[in-house]
Amino acid sequence: MATQACALVLWSGFYESRQGRLTACMQPVSARRMIQVYCKMRNRNIGSSPHKKHQNKKVSESLPLNTNFEFQSDESVEVNNTSSNDPMTPFQYKLSDADPIENLPTISEGKTSSTGDKIILLENVDGRQRLPIDQLEDLTGMIKHAEKNVLLLNQARISALKDLDRILSEKAALQAEINDLELKLPEAKERLKVTTQERMHVEFLEDELERLKNKMYSKDKFDGKVLTSDSFSQDAINVTFAEELNALRIEYASLKDDIKALNEKLNHVPGKEECISMLEKGRSLLETPVRELKSELEVSEIDISVLSSFKTEFEALWDKVENLQALLDTTTARAMQAATLFEQNLELQANVDKLEASLEESNAHKLPEKSRHYNELVLQKIEMLEERLQAADQEIHSHTLLYQKALEEFENLIEELKERNTKKLGENVNDMPWEFWSRLLLMVDGWLIEKKISFNDGKLLREMVWKKDHQICDAYLACNGKNEHETIVTFLKLTQPQTSQGLYIVHIAAEMAPVAKVGGLGDVVLGLSKALQRKGHLVEIVLPKYDCMQYDQFGEMKALDVAVESFFDGQLFKNKIWVGIVEGLPVYFIEPHHPLKFFWRGKIYGEHDDFKRFSFFSRAALELIYQAGKKPDIIHCHDWQTAFAPLYWDIYAAKGFNSARICFTCHNFEYQGTAHFSELSSCGLDIQRLNKPDRMQDNSAPDKINPLKGGIVFSNIVTTVSPTYAQEVCAPEGGRGLHETLRVHSKKFVGVLNGIDTDSWNPSTDIILPVQYSSDDLQGKTENKSALRMQLELSSADAFQPMVCCITRLVPQKGVHLIRHAIYQTMELGGQFVLLGSSPVAHIQREFEGIASHFSNHPNVRLLLKYDDALSHMIYAASDMFVIPSLFEPCGLTQMIAMRYGSVPIVRRTGGLNDSVFDVDDDTIPVEYRNGFTFLSPTEQELNNAMERAFNYYRKSPENWQNLVQKIMRMDFSWESSAQQYEELYQKTVIRARAAANV
Repeated sequence: MATQACALVLWSGFYESRQGRLTACMQPVSARRMIQVYCKMRNRNIGSSPHKKHQNKKVSESLPLNTNFEFQSDESVEVNNTSSNDPMTPFQYKLSDADPIENLPTISEGKTSSTGDKIILLENVDGRQRLPIDQLEDLTGMIKHAEKNVLLLNQARISALKDLDRILSEKAALQAEINDLELKLPEAKERLKVTTQERMHVEFLEDELERLKNKMYSKDKFDGKVLTSDSFSQDAINVTFAEELNALRIEYASLKDDIKALNEKLNHVPGKEECISMLEKGRSLLETPVRELKSELEVSEIDISVLSSFKTEFEALWDKVENLQALLDTTTARAMQAATLFEQNLELQANVDKLEASLEESNAHKLPEKSRHYNELVLQKIEMLEERLQAADQEIHSHTLLYQKALEEFENLIEELKERNTKKLGENVNDMPWEFWSRLLLMVDGWLIEKKISFNDGKLLREMVWKKDHQICDAYLACNGKNEHETIVTFLKLTQPQTSQGLYIVHIAAEMAPVAKVGGLGDVVLGLSKALQRKGHLVEIVLPKYDCMQYDQFGEMKALDVAVESFFDGQLFKNKIWVGIVEGLPVYFIEPHHPLKFFWRGKIYGEHDDFKRFSFFSRAALELIYQAGKKPDIIHCHDWQTAFAPLYWDIYAAKGFNSARICFTCHNFEYQGTAHFSELSSCGLDIQRLNKPDRMQDNSAPDKINPLKGGIVFSNIVTTVSPTYAQEVCAPEGGRGLHETLRVHSKKFVGVLNGIDTDSWNPSTDIILPVQYSSDDLQGKTENKSALRMQLELSSADAFQPMVCCITRLVPQKGVHLIRHAIYQTMELGGQFVLLGSSPVAHIQREFEGIASHFSNHPNVRLLLKYDDALSHMIYAASDMFVIPSLFEPCGLTQMIAMRYGSVPIVRRTGGLNDSVFDVDDDTIPVEYRNGFTFLSPTEQELNNAMERAFNYYRKSPENWQNLVQKIMRMDFSWESSAQQYEELYQKTVIRARAAANV
């Protein structure tokens, strides 16, 4: 026992040095202090028992010492031996790392104390010092207790680590949920927007439904009177009328109940929007010919007024005109009657469709006998309504035939009259009476005296009158019915130099394809500029000189031997000017010598100081135009990066540089470039003047400046990239806070649908494709499909298997949840799916990387999370269908490119998609314009329906599908039409500006 006590004392010192914690459990003594041990054992017949003594010696000899104990060199053990009756000299022993094992103390028998206790001594090797041992059981218990505590601490530590792992896993799961919610947030906003629009539409339909009820009630009453008025006496008429009235009341009550039931299911009634569109189209179809007839009539009246001096010669023609007028009145009355009948027909048809739908729904749910009887009554009413519809259709058809015949006669006579008048005027313009020329001369002199035109313009117009120029005569005839301002504008066109080749237009932009392109803006600047250049206008472009430009996309760049200085942050900075030709267009590149190296960042957008970068560029671009002495007619700015129109009006117009009008185009109202108002002063603008609600102050944050708002307020023309998007941004949901500003400036705001560069995107000349093809020969499209399958290692077992493709940036705006769903829906419908594109949003990119990994070896799905221009050409050529489920889309070019290559688009009806893709099943759209499959709500079910219709059309009607492909390939999505609209906008604002300058 004594040996065990000694060993345990040594073990306690070792464990204290190794763990640092066991000492606190055993005794509160520092590891570097002496350990005092009091060992005392009472004599319980140990001394009188030789067997006990022998046993103790045996234990002492057999107890092993652990030679692996490690002790600190400065650690010591102090042993004190005390007795209440026979105290002994204290014994001290120090054990260090240098002590050999042979020098350790041993156990020996001691003497008997005065109390009769036998003392067991701890004896040193030299036999000089001894130590008594007592309470060994207590010490052993303390050690065991300490060991248990250590074990419990280890277990607690393990449990804590497990809890920590569980918490970390829960944290990761929560983070994933947060990412999903962030992804779904814009989707939820768009769904809320769509829901709001549908709710407003439903309210409108309810009002229309109430109006239809009133009309139907009035019509039924009228019909009742007619039926009874010819057959009975007055008393019989009254009785019959009363019965009819009661019957109508009962019918009205039943219809009212039907309407209430239908109102509850109004959102699920199929075809409600198509019916409304049909009504609107029918009305517009009838209004357009009437307007044309009225305009033709006005022209004829103008011609007649001019020819009033030739009364003798044109008396017969005047009689014909009067006859035509009477015929027109009759025709107009018939057309109005036909329109009324047509509207009633459509209204009755809508009611019939609703009642039939209600009847089918009732039959489907097996309604009770009473409801079935009610449905039979409704069916009888439907039959009666159908009879009325047939009668109305016949009447409308007869009126339409009469109207068309009369219209043909009228148009032929008008054309004959025009030809005769034009010929006569061309031959006898010099024979016009002097009263006519005198009236023109007095009118011009009046404008000149009133200073409504300049002296030079007045002089030119007077000379034209003196010379009896046919151009001024034609201009006068064209202005009949116009106000004075419009007449002046028309006459001033005659004063423009005849040698002029068109307008001088300068585009200031942050992008231009193909040298500096991020999105659709670069394509628009290139395509619009080329189209305007082909129309004879002088077009130039000003861009920043980025370090990341595609220098291989244009020829030699030349640095001009001049440094243009521009103001910024209170001082002048030099700018190096480079010039180059990009696809036949002259381009100026501005390289700022600024210490912050604004455009040497390795990317175009996304820097923390973008406001400073592009406000510097806007000031430098205007400075370049001013110092070069250029006098452009139009300065066309694009997006918020170049929307600093106040620079032109506040700084350069005051210097005499005021020849240009500003056209501003916003390509996406999502990006507005707001910054703190203090940053506006860097480019030299007056904060106090511009930081106001009606100028550049942001509508949501009064302490911020909104350059996009400034572009809207201070530009002469404001455009966006599609008519539908122009309507959407005027609503709170789409305007991103600028809807009120757009409403204030609505007169100068218009949507012009973008086009595509049909030279670059042409399957018949595309050198990237393995096989070129055209709408007349689609065999090449099939071969391109096979080539893409081989390149992407997709299955080629079924050559007829439809291929659905998508090329897009994976951002919430593009409807990423619907794109993800389209992958699985395509597989379910038995097609192949190819996706090309990447995401700047990290968690979206990770999600699609996981999907791509899952389908990496799938024979029918391939996800390519990058952008590859050459591969995009291949995908457009190989695809049968192209899915674009955007939540909002200002314009979109991919649907136009896809159709150019014969891929049928499947799109959501929003923005430019709604202006360029029309459903093949929409009867309200002329057949020649139907070119795809559309859906309205951004839901998976709506997308499913559109894709299922497309797949059925592809598989069940191969010949019709081929005709559809040929039709969409022949559609014109070039820039010619869009450029013509911009040309008209430019010319109008330039003419107005010149007229205003002459006032």
